[in-house]
Amino acid sequence: MHKTVTIGSLTLRNRLLLAPMAGITNLAMRLMAREQGVALTFTEMVSVNGLTREGQKSFDLLRSTPEDRPLGLQLFGDDPQTLADAAKLVEGYGELIDINMGCPVRKVVGTGAGSALLKDPQRVAAIVRSVRRATPLPLTVKIRTGWTCGDDVFLEIGRIAQEEGCDAVTLHPRSRAQMFDGKADWSKIGELKAALTIPVIGSGDLFSAADVVAMMAQSGCDAVMVARGAMGNPWIFREALALLEGGEPHPPTRVERLAAARRHLDLFCELEGDRTALMEMRKHLSWYSKGLPGAAQFRAAVNRIEQAAHLTEVMESFFNA
Repeated sequence: MHKTVTIGSLTLRNRLLLAPMAGITNLAMRLMAREQGVALTFTEMVSVNGLTREGQKSFDLLRSTPEDRPLGLQLFGDDPQTLADAAKLVEGYGELIDINMGCPVRKVVGTGAGSALLKDPQRVAAIVRSVRRATPLPLTVKIRTGWTCGDDVFLEIGRIAQEEGCDAVTLHPRSRAQMFDGKADWSKIGELKAALTIPVIGSGDLFSAADVVAMMAQSGCDAVMVARGAMGNPWIFREALALLEGGEPHPPTRVERLAAARRHLDLFCELEGDRTALMEMRKHLSWYSKGLPGAAQFRAAVNRIEQAAHLTEVMESFFNA
């Protein structure tokens, strides 16, 4: 049997989560991961300023279906009251609220949000306290180790989050300064797990089912959150579940890759229309084809295609080769 994890009032059927990724974890990708066994997915991070100012584009990011539940809603901002107001607004859209305190990109930290919050523990406390009072939904935060290398504040931030009412903490064990360079230090996930009583979710450098199992074994984390390792590879969840059950993972065949790519394209066409589907699938096909002979030529051809029907023909020719 799969082990479960409980986050507040929400019990997940297994310990595998799909991370929120801007421009990537839209509804189509989340449904692809669902079909491979992931227990919880997250929206792309959503600006609380956009939500509270009735920005329809922000609410569009919360679009879901009954098959895409339970769903985590990731919010970003730096003002405690605005975050609390946004949490109230989105309560009916998902089952869990996550506050982004780890995003390292300049346009986010430049507003004081994301990993910039790690420089201000008192603000972190005020944010968690305010949002906790505003909603009964399970509440989590996603953090990094600190702002710069060696400036580790993750234990302090984790304790603050727990004391102010968070139900779990996700740690990506890199500093903001590292961005995605170097290697994620999984031992720090273990340190945080030892320091807290609420669940700790590990993230960072999970590119295979073996990585998922290794992180759990090394850190003792309660669950894992897969990010870049799921791009073009929804099977990572199926394979990880097999390993955790004591079985053997089965990597996808070229036929399965084609079926998944076609399914992904169909979902995009249905949800977003042919034009958006075409533009979005260009990047996803670069991931679906990774490691296969002729992938570079395939990517070049895909980026020149202007019709969804033509894209299907090129996909079938490549994956059936």
